Amino acid sequence: MNSPPLESSTEKTGSLPVWKCGSKSIPFSRLPLLMGILNVTPDSFSDGGEAIELDSAVKKGLQLVQEGADILDVGGESTRPGAESVSLDEELRRVIPAIKALSAQTQVPISIDTTKAEVARQAIQAGATIINDISGFTFDQDMIPLALETRAGLICMHIQGTPQTMQKNPEYQNVVTDIKAWFGERLQILLEAGIEQDRIVLDPGLGFGKNAEHNLDILSNIRDFKELGFPVLIGHSRKRFLSKLLNRSVEERLAGTIGVSLALAEQSVDILRIHDVAANRDALSAWDAISQRVP
Repeated sequence: MNSPPLESSTEKTGSLPVWKCGSKSIPFSRLPLLMGILNVTPDSFSDGGEAIELDSAVKKGLQLVQEGADILDVGGESTRPGAESVSLDEELRRVIPAIKALSAQTQVPISIDTTKAEVARQAIQAGATIINDISGFTFDQDMIPLALETRAGLICMHIQGTPQTMQKNPEYQNVVTDIKAWFGERLQILLEAGIEQDRIVLDPGLGFGKNAEHNLDILSNIRDFKELGFPVLIGHSRKRFLSKLLNRSVEERLAGTIGVSLALAEQSVDILRIHDVAANRDALSAWDAISQRVP
């Protein structure tokens, strides 16, 4: 059953909604914000090992900023299908030095991609202002109290199962309405806990317990999710469904990623989580320049 739309109380600056993230306020715009992916992992599906050392992680993060990233999303545990979980100590070892170094060198907001409350806590102490939790704040019972305490910006993502099980046989009655109803339930929990609406972004979780057909249904029905009254983030970059769609290897999915980015911009998606910031920004800027002139 669909949950009723929630009335958005997103703060306005002129006509621009603002995402409240701790000490930072991030204004949205006509074009999607670009969240640059910084995986400090040896085994992520597309870029594992590229930024596992501190120097390479900081260099890559600053490069994403130079290319035009509006947000940096730092993760220390791969969530690709079948990935093994890592210990708390190992995840902290990977992400905290990188976040400390980056927060000292850039004003771009930093997001911590984790399901562990202690990792999120130390990341915020190191300079992160956003918690990106693939479990929708369900895996760790301490995550919602931490979110309330720190006033961080929150990304509430839908997942069916866990990274170890999510792709074995995902099933839905209707993937869009099922996820929308799940969001309604999670939003009620977050709001009743005292989380302000203007701190929450929704992510339908492309590829997290969804097959290629499910992903395409989500991508073509963004307005259904936006009816809930919250900004929407999509993470489609280089993902496996593009292989099904285009018969391309992970190294050949940039053009497909950009094509999806433009289709999402047409549907007013608020944030795109991507690997290739410069290419996507150029494509979106060109699309915007033309689309504004179309009669």
